Amino acid sequence: MKKIIFVIAFVASSITAAFAQRMAYVDSEYILKHIPEYVSAQKHLDDLATNWQEEVDKQYGEIEKLYKAYQNDQVLLNDDMRRRREDEIVNKEKQVKDFQRQKFGYEGDLYKERIRLVKPIQDRVAKAIQDIANNQGLDIVLDKGSEVTFLFANPKLDKSNDIITKLGFKPDPSLSN
Repeated sequence: MKKIIFVIAFVASSITAAFAQRMAYVDSEYILKHIPEYVSAQKHLDDLATNWQEEVDKQYGEIEKLYKAYQNDQVLLNDDMRRRREDEIVNKEKQVKDFQRQKFGYEGDLYKERIRLVKPIQDRVAKAIQDIANNQGLDIVLDKGSEVTFLFANPKLDKSNDIITKLGFKPDPSLSN
């Protein structure tokens, strides 16, 4: 009987401790919008992606022209000429796919540039969140901007403006979170 009472008391104290934790949340997207370096980095990354995609589209347009010319000339070509033209089209497609992989693929140029530009900013934000959490005695800080689903969030728990201020920027009410 003592063991059961001990287990019940332990479970009750664990539940009480779980509910006693101090929680807050931040909106990382809202915070990042306040950091000019981040906005600039995003614009740079978007421009790079757009330019590279235009290059890919241009190369695919050239391949399409080669293919149409091949189709028009196919009956006039001997086997050797037909094979060379087919090989040329296949090689150009391979080059475009390699270019796409180099620019947009996992660990491609866009990924590396994103890491180079954005990671230091994210690290600063994470450090500011950690500092605010430590200074305010918070046990858990959730990110409203990520995959966490909020059914209700008390605005008093939102520490996003504290993080923006800690990073040395002024919260802008027009960039509402």
